[in-house]
Amino acid sequence: MPDTTSVKDQPSGEGQNKDATVPTDAGQKKAAAAKRRQLLFFTPPRPPFSKRAWIQLLTLVILIIMGVQFYDWVSNLEAGRIEGTRPPGVEGFLPIAAMMSLRHLIQSGEFSMIHPAGLVIFSLVCLTGLFLKKAFCSWLCPAGTISEYMARLSFMVFKRRIKLPAWLDYPLMSLKYLILGFFVHAVVFRMTPAAISYFLESPYNQVADIKMLYFFTNMSPFGLKVIVVLVLLSFVIPYFWCRYLCPYGALLGLLSMISPLKIRRSIPDCTNCGSCAAVCPSYIAVDQKRTVSSPECTGCLECVVNCPVSAALAVRTPGPFARTVKPVVFAVLLAMLFYGGIGVAKIANRWESNVNQEELMKRVQDGVSGPEYGHFGR
Repeated sequence: MPDTTSVKDQPSGEGQNKDATVPTDAGQKKAAAAKRRQLLFFTPPRPPFSKRAWIQLLTLVILIIMGVQFYDWVSNLEAGRIEGTRPPGVEGFLPIAAMMSLRHLIQSGEFSMIHPAGLVIFSLVCLTGLFLKKAFCSWLCPAGTISEYMARLSFMVFKRRIKLPAWLDYPLMSLKYLILGFFVHAVVFRMTPAAISYFLESPYNQVADIKMLYFFTNMSPFGLKVIVVLVLLSFVIPYFWCRYLCPYGALLGLLSMISPLKIRRSIPDCTNCGSCAAVCPSYIAVDQKRTVSSPECTGCLECVVNCPVSAALAVRTPGPFARTVKPVVFAVLLAMLFYGGIGVAKIANRWESNVNQEELMKRVQDGVSGPEYGHFGR
């Protein structure tokens, strides 16, 4: 009979349960590894946490409405009319300009009103990373939501979760940090305060949101090919964009490492069933950790809500006076921080852009294609 040693007779360690047995026979270890692999890669996706799914749906609906309003507004400008509503929320898709606005605010104390909503959204997203891990990625980000449901579709087709081997996975994950480093170096270290101020007031920045719309409505063949390739890669290799290329996710991952809220495992209560690891979109071995500190953790809480033992896995604060944050409370905190922060910005008149719409109409009718509208710094 193969030899097994009771954990009761061994020092307690991470990933062990006091009533479990640890196989010491090589054959048993191989069988255990195969069983774990089956669990991690061949377990069908479970329904998403309902509170998170509703927030995802609400955010997508808001974004679609904003997109229609913005397209209608720009179309009217092209026709020589100032009609419709320009939704400030579209500035959330201008994170580099928002980063420059944030640097300008810190250095000069001046809040740029060219794209104020962009700065507000960027700041709120960073705050979610500081306090609620990368919850923006899994609860609010449209790219994250689309990637999640593409991953579910991928499982339906391939009948398994696909993950690149470690020797390729880890180098590719570094790409998003390199991209983030490039932008931080360019904005924080290379640009002077005068250059930042010039950019914020430049014709290019004033029409940056309109040029963003034109990228999609008048997409070049090369741009279309890039989008198609990214979509296909995200279908074959779930979360390809989020895991390997998104600099926003890289920034939030670094901020999340100092977040006070982390998923923590109670080893005495854990049954080592592996359900938590099987549902983790980031392939984190939650069932083998005391505290999930990985910058890849998106705070989706799927591991917590799918744990069969309520006391085994939870979002907790650190220290001797640790408190458990229930998933529904986590959802409320996120909604209050992000959407509540937007409400505060509106009340404080830090949401609507002060760019003259008559001037914008002239720029749009001129085609926003002159040298002054070229990509800044090219």
